Amino acid sequence: MTELPLLGEAIAVAAEPRLAGARIGVVTFPGTLDDRDAARAVRLAGGTAVELWHADTELGDVDAVVIPGGFSYGDYLRAGAIARFAPLMSRIIDAANSDAKLPVLGICNGFQILTESHLLPGSMIKNDHLKFLCRDQVLRVENNATAWTLDYQAGQEITIPLKNQDGQYIADEKTLDALEAEGRVVFRYVGFNPNGSRRDIAGISNEAGNVVGLMPHPEHATEPGFGPESLDGIGGSDTDGLGFFTSVLTKIVGGDK
Repeated sequence: MTELPLLGEAIAVAAEPRLAGARIGVVTFPGTLDDRDAARAVRLAGGTAVELWHADTELGDVDAVVIPGGFSYGDYLRAGAIARFAPLMSRIIDAANSDAKLPVLGICNGFQILTESHLLPGSMIKNDHLKFLCRDQVLRVENNATAWTLDYQAGQEITIPLKNQDGQYIADEKTLDALEAEGRVVFRYVGFNPNGSRRDIAGISNEAGNVVGLMPHPEHATEPGFGPESLDGIGGSDTDGLGFFTSVLTKIVGGDK
């Protein structure tokens, strides 16, 4: 069955036809929920979304990878613990750590998988209130120099949907101090810490800035009329998440800042 294109997709490609040549892989694991949403966000930004299956042994010709949200393998053992050993993850780890520095974005369960894969430090545990939480969340952009944040301003506040039960980011004090000192805290919760994450951390990057993980879901805030409005006068618009995807596309085609 052929999917009908969204109006936003047609507008994005018409406005920036050069971006359509950028191929962004979106990985699906058993239990992944938001792969189609992530692929749609890529198309809305003007790029080409490429389906990737967890059992694939090759990445193929992709310029970046999104590991989307969900409950890979039912979150058995720990969230992301089994997915880390999927054949495709070995290829992603190698590509992210290679000289080419493949851009990789892990969203929610994807963030959990990135920590389990040691592409990002620290770990994710149950929310401090031990409940699943779904809400629109204000974030502050702390680092706009990564492959996935180039189209934001440092200090900008954006509103992004959040939904998790294993969203509490933890790390030892030495690791947390290093993340702060090296500017690798990419996003921080504003106004309310929804899960007890250390130092209000919502997202981090690796040293090179090509790998970013965050708990909130930018793919759910990419189209007018279908995303969160600003909260209590802070945050931004219902398309605040689109910048993740336009940032990496711009970088891929050679226009990064």
